Amino acid sequence: MSKLLILGPSLREASSSAALARALTKRMSPKMAISTFEIGQLPHYNADLGKPDAVAELIAAIDAADGVLFVTPEYNYSIPGVLKNAIDWASRPAYASVFRGKPCFVVTTSGGAMGGVRAQSHLKYILNGMLARVFPWQEAIVPFANKKTEEGRFADEETISFIETALNAFADWARLVGTKEGQEI
Repeated sequence: MSKLLILGPSLREASSSAALARALTKRMSPKMAISTFEIGQLPHYNADLGKPDAVAELIAAIDAADGVLFVTPEYNYSIPGVLKNAIDWASRPAYASVFRGKPCFVVTTSGGAMGGVRAQSHLKYILNGMLARVFPWQEAIVPFANKKTEEGRFADEETISFIETALNAFADWARLVGTKEGQEI
């Protein structure tokens, strides 16, 4: 995998999911090109709007990536509305969107003991419904994530190392499965 897109961290700069996304970018950038997309700039989903420029940019970013890494907090036992909004925009047309065949890996954070496991389950369910290729790996969840973030920096080396191992395996897997209709990348 040469291009990885990270989607989903909290919009709050000092959030644990944003800090984790930054730490993973720093750790993985020597191995692959990593980009992000600011999902907070998207309008609320409304098909009457057509395809606003920000939506076209999101779709282009997903299309250009060899794989998508979701790093998201859990809000109210699920994914944040802003992430669901981005997915709703990018998931059109149904069953033929930019997500069809796209390798995806999910990492969730939570301030509590569950580590975002419910958000992880919901997001994987959504991705499967869009015909994305969800990486079959053990869950990457980060419990008590707020306690692992110091001054805006994710400080838990054990967690970063665990996810780095998973991302290396994700890159290898994505090369094998390819994207869109089985093309090798």
